[in-house]
Amino acid sequence: HVYPQADKLATGGKYRQPSILSMNQRDGTFCDATAQSGKALEEPRVLRGLAAGDLFNDGNIDLVIEDLDGAPMILRNRGVSGNHWIGFELQGTKSNRLAIGARVQITAGRMTQTEEVRSGGSYLSQNDLRAHFGLGAATKVDSVEIRWPSGAVEKISTKDLKADQFSYVLEGRGRVEAK
Repeated sequence: HVYPQADKLATGGKYRQPSILSMNQRDGTFCDATAQSGKALEEPRVLRGLAAGDLFNDGNIDLVIEDLDGAPMILRNRGVSGNHWIGFELQGTKSNRLAIGARVQITAGRMTQTEEVRSGGSYLSQNDLRAHFGLGAATKVDSVEIRWPSGAVEKISTKDLKADQFSYVLEGRGRVEAK
């Protein structure tokens, strides 16, 4: 509900409500995983915005949830041991500096994934601008291609590209050292 006065209505609806976390089952369906996430989501709150990103640079996507009437909630993802990841922080030169609209496609083994750098997201929220890919058991990436907003297409060398870390890519120059 939008207004605190909802608590006074005879309908039984409440202003503060528990949250629901849905988990992708990788078969086109989702299941309710709220109970697996811990007690934090069971507490009735006035949650509005959600931002996702790797807050601790450990390869796990964490969540920050904005509370209209209180402090934000941070849900730290502890991940699953044995799985790997790779991330890319892009910077445009001909394209916009934040590379908004860039599409990164990776192939690792028989798996191909695509991520787009997007601005905005949920209400009053901004997701991590880095492109993040879960690799599962794979420890290396076979190919990386970036389609920049300028229209340029850049293939990134996978030589010395390691799993479980972020790489920095400057449009037109490929991978560069982080500054």
